[in-house]
Amino acid sequence: MEVMINYWAVLLSAIVCVILGAFWYGPLFGKQWMRLIDIKMPDVITPTIKKEMYKSYAITALSSIAMTFVLANILYFMSSVTRIGGVQAGLSAAIWTWVGFIVPATLISVTWEGKPWKYWFIIAGYYLVALSISGVILATWQ
Repeated sequence: MEVMINYWAVLLSAIVCVILGAFWYGPLFGKQWMRLIDIKMPDVITPTIKKEMYKSYAITALSSIAMTFVLANILYFMSSVTRIGGVQAGLSAAIWTWVGFIVPATLISVTWEGKPWKYWFIIAGYYLVALSISGVILATWQ
């Protein structure tokens, strides 16, 4: 069985996730998130800090590609079984992926690492929105 994946849709979804992350962890919830995990922005961005930032952005981009590629596969198989397509299928695959993988993995940070619930809502909320947007892109751009 050949899995039909639109790699352009995967790439677009990954780019949207990175842009959403920059907005989510920047102007939207950035200050709260940094305060919750005790990160302080330096007054001056040195070449060393800039290098670390580029490394973090590269890892984020690769992670977003992997996440959207896996979501595309889940969506393909789910649509094949349920015969549901379009936005409904994209959102369904995204929400089930979030509930089954993101929620349990991120709850560990709250329960075992002593992170506050506000932290969980910020990170889990990002993934819910990112997966939902990606699910819609992947489901409608086949």
